[in-house]
Amino acid sequence: MAALRRVFLPRPAETAHRVRKAVLSAAALAACASLAAGCGVIPGTTGGSGDDPITVMTWAPDGTKATNKPGMPAMAKAFARWVNASGGLDGHPLEVITCNDHNDPVEAAGCARKAAEQKVVAVVGSYSQHGRSFISPLEVAGIPYIGGYGLTDEEFSSPLSYPVNGGQPALLAGNGRQLAGVCDRVSLVRPDTTTGDNLSKLLDSGLAQGHRAASADIRAPEDGTDYTAQAEQALDRSARGGKKGCVAAALGTRTDTFFDSFRRVEGGYPAVRTASVLGSVDQSLVDRTGGAAGPYEGAYVTGWYPAESDKRWEPMREVIRGHAFDDTRVDPSDAGVQTTWIAYTVLRQAVESLNGAEVTSRALRKTLDQGLRVDTGGLTPMLSWRFDDMLAAGQYPRLVNADVTFQVVRDGRLVVTRRSFVNVQKTLEASR
Repeated sequence: MAALRRVFLPRPAETAHRVRKAVLSAAALAACASLAAGCGVIPGTTGGSGDDPITVMTWAPDGTKATNKPGMPAMAKAFARWVNASGGLDGHPLEVITCNDHNDPVEAAGCARKAAEQKVVAVVGSYSQHGRSFISPLEVAGIPYIGGYGLTDEEFSSPLSYPVNGGQPALLAGNGRQLAGVCDRVSLVRPDTTTGDNLSKLLDSGLAQGHRAASADIRAPEDGTDYTAQAEQALDRSARGGKKGCVAAALGTRTDTFFDSFRRVEGGYPAVRTASVLGSVDQSLVDRTGGAAGPYEGAYVTGWYPAESDKRWEPMREVIRGHAFDDTRVDPSDAGVQTTWIAYTVLRQAVESLNGAEVTSRALRKTLDQGLRVDTGGLTPMLSWRFDDMLAAGQYPRLVNADVTFQVVRDGRLVVTRRSFVNVQKTLEASR
């Protein structure tokens, strides 16, 4: 027979206390419901109306003697105006803080510290060649670096970096692959900087896959105003011996300065083909220098994305037309502007994946690390940053997109020579 349990009835005073507590709780809930209906959720609370702003930063150099990318922060501002006009990111207003790193390591570190001080949830779509300076402050603050331009090794090694392209490594490896099919000898003119030191090795890995000899590595000052000596050296090394020669230059915005010097001296040498990578040569540069009658006609160019004329860029062009107003800094053919667009596409889908939860640096890192797949409308392959998505590319463990496009300047327009992307993962693995 089961034992009987003793039942204790509550004392009258205790019963009265419980009743008063229940009545007060019901009144409080009713008041909260009335407040929410009439005035919205109290600012600072989470999981409510979603009007707390999301603050991010975009940085790039401007007004320097080397490469400048003012269009990237300008594109970020235009993106913010566009999404805010449509209700924000999942209901949150987007605020973009910009910073100029002046191509200086101290200034780059300062931008990262400013990001931490302003409590931004991410640094998005930015350009800096000083990864060693900016990545440590971001790591200390736990701020993800989404869609950097891809100049530095740190962008492909830091666990807080989420690259959207293969950076300079993929471009140079791809350029080597592209030139291996048309050149017997190649000279590469590149910046005499730490960032530039790896470029010839990467180009050579692509040439080697096409059974071509290593390139002539020609260093040049990144802020030079005359490159006659480097042009003569490049022509001498690539045009001799009756072989098909190519001269490639990857000097950022100084590439055009190099080819000015090149044009003045090339008449004294056998004819060679020219080549470069996106970011050093783009459609706007081809247009400015004469189009089909200019010096870049016939040049081979390796890029990350489809050509600027591709219809897949139309959503970005619509945003530029509608929200960049007359800002001439926002050039849709600029690789920096394109990268910023893709980086903010990642941010938008990452925020939406949180389904109304609080948007923090930690929340963004978590959703990206756990396998969020980002659709960029065909501008890149599907992007994902799980460990399983990382490529076995040696010193670039965070690299998830090794696709490039082969382009050529034909009739004054950059056009793709292959309809599909070219994957250079194996080329990058061979460059160790």
